[in-house]
Amino acid sequence: MKDKIVVLDTNVLLHDPEAPHRFGDLRVVIPMQVVEEIDRFKKDHSEKGRNARRISRLLDSYRARGSLADGVPIEGTNHGILQVVFCQAQALNALPAELQGGGGDNNILAVALEQMRCSGLTQAPEVVLISKDINLRIKADAVGLQAEDYVNDNVSIDDLYAGFRELSTDAETIKTLHDEDQLPLEAVINSEEQHLQANEGVVLVDQRNDSHTLLARHQGNSNSIKPLHWLHRAHLGRIKARNREQSFALDLLLDPSVALVTLVGKAGTGKTLLAIAAGLHQVADTHHYARLLVTRPPISLGKDIGYLPGTLEEKLGPWMKPIIDNIDFITGSSPGGDAEQTKKQRQREPRNAWADLQGMGLLEVEAINTIRGRSIPNQFLVVDEAQNLTPLEVKTIVTRVGEGTKVVFTGDPYQIDNPYVDAESNGLTWLVEKLKGQPLVGHMTLTKGERSELAELAANIL
Repeated sequence: MKDKIVVLDTNVLLHDPEAPHRFGDLRVVIPMQVVEEIDRFKKDHSEKGRNARRISRLLDSYRARGSLADGVPIEGTNHGILQVVFCQAQALNALPAELQGGGGDNNILAVALEQMRCSGLTQAPEVVLISKDINLRIKADAVGLQAEDYVNDNVSIDDLYAGFRELSTDAETIKTLHDEDQLPLEAVINSEEQHLQANEGVVLVDQRNDSHTLLARHQGNSNSIKPLHWLHRAHLGRIKARNREQSFALDLLLDPSVALVTLVGKAGTGKTLLAIAAGLHQVADTHHYARLLVTRPPISLGKDIGYLPGTLEEKLGPWMKPIIDNIDFITGSSPGGDAEQTKKQRQREPRNAWADLQGMGLLEVEAINTIRGRSIPNQFLVVDEAQNLTPLEVKTIVTRVGEGTKVVFTGDPYQIDNPYVDAESNGLTWLVEKLKGQPLVGHMTLTKGERSELAELAANIL
């Protein structure tokens, strides 16, 4: 049987500092080039910098147990070995001419190829280069090296939990649920294979008339389903559910017993608008939460945010413009206000809902990298564009949630700007699958665009 060696790229360790522990009894090789690149990241104030410092501490802890050059047994395994390896000049020279200029990726490739020619082994080992860099995987394939993505936390986007399902039943059952406001699960579950997740939505469809339906939800981990109670209790002004997915989403957002909600959907499906509307209602109207706290990953700004002029709020202003637009729409202070509000009235009564809410202490904007280390009690926290977060970043945010706080993650897995994650490895889809079925958690996948006919056409075709 061949020995198997995995060679880790820098981006794998920055994505998951515990990656060396994920390969069981295999030999895990970290090229010295990777250690050099980790060192360059260690002073970064972002999550990458924190992960760089974590992997440095991990390697240092193993160094104390023996020689990393010779290999140190990996904790928690029977035969796993962790080894740090230099790029030998002869290995680099053995690369094709186009790749001999040195540099990070080429040095890592050379180390991986050298592992295939390790002396002292009777049979060439099976070597796999693990990288989240697509181009490096292409280079590896071109030189005859096996390369794979790091998929320890990947979730198949095609099989992502929808958050609701249709169940066929008779008219009498639908009437009973409507009249009595509750039904045992046994009344709608027809087989042992069917199983409702906690807080999963249910569309009951009349067997004889498919236009006769009723929306309900499995309540936590109880043994019953109920109609969408919270949806019909709230008065959100001009914000109303326009389809069944939005109805389920609003019911979850308004239910205080559901502490975490994930909303996934393409552009224009109303994810952020519904979350902000539900949060403002429960902060300003019902006073269930003390403050609406909104944050987004600053992917476009990155480390350059410090060079923008002004205070932190002024720096975050352009980055938070989509949230400001949603609040203006909700409060009726946007140019697209109610039809009965004339242009003259809007000009005569200028409003700045964003500033007003901040002035009253009902709204706070926070850069996502300042959330770490905080405890956030009694707030309605909205994390927008969460598809750009890594699983570790999502875990960091959720573990900051204090008593009485509700956290909502929204995002579109097909619109990712973070080069270290994709549709199947981002923190949002990972969170959906990891917490599916927990009584404190609800999820809804929104599919129908409601922004405009043009926006829906673009999202579907372009």
